[in-house]
Amino acid sequence: MTYNKKAINKDMNTNNPQDKKTMSNDKPDDNLGLNMSGHILIRDKETGEVLANKRNAIHYGNMAYMVAQALNNRADAFVYYMAFGNGATSVDTSGRIVYKSPRVTESFESGANLYSRTYQKRVDADNSDDTSRVEILVGPSYSDIKVTCTLNYGEPSQEEGASNFDSSINNEGPYIFDELGLFTKPLDNTLDNPIESSTMLTHVIFHPVQKSLNRIIEVIYTVRVQLS
Repeated sequence: MTYNKKAINKDMNTNNPQDKKTMSNDKPDDNLGLNMSGHILIRDKETGEVLANKRNAIHYGNMAYMVAQALNNRADAFVYYMAFGNGATSVDTSGRIVYKSPRVTESFESGANLYSRTYQKRVDADNSDDTSRVEILVGPSYSDIKVTCTLNYGEPSQEEGASNFDSSINNEGPYIFDELGLFTKPLDNTLDNPIESSTMLTHVIFHPVQKSLNRIIEVIYTVRVQLS
């Protein structure tokens, strides 16, 4: 096959102003959206009873910040803790449970936290408990961050104030959980409670669940990541 060199040069060096304008504006569309959605499943590990099954709220400001930090190879920009709290619900005079709004915004907030964080557990790949872990599941047009956290019989312990049985008649108590969230690796491990220097990425509020010494609770927390 032969090529007409003059024709090629004519096309590359067109004197048509409209052609030049079209060529100069022919840019790649480099704008895209980062979409994230989350879902939690909380169940009794032994009986299979589902205790909560719902979507969660993403702290978009903090998540965007940590995605950028991960691309910049910052060592603490990954999921490290699942934290639990008991400050997201109340009971009104009629006995109805009232749910607060998730504490998430579109701005970066280094101090974002649960309403009342009372317990946390490591879920990163280097933790010594193989019942709690983070997995990446790749789909056709998305990737899922699947975080599994298991609270065994002694978590929290009796010394920490956990009840022997899940027989509470009200929603009060540090381990009657009604909120949880994912947190990054702490910036300062020398603190008495290092999670104080972590960044909260998600927040979900649900019907109160008591974690007592006589039951094992498993939380499966999935964050789906898509580009659009």
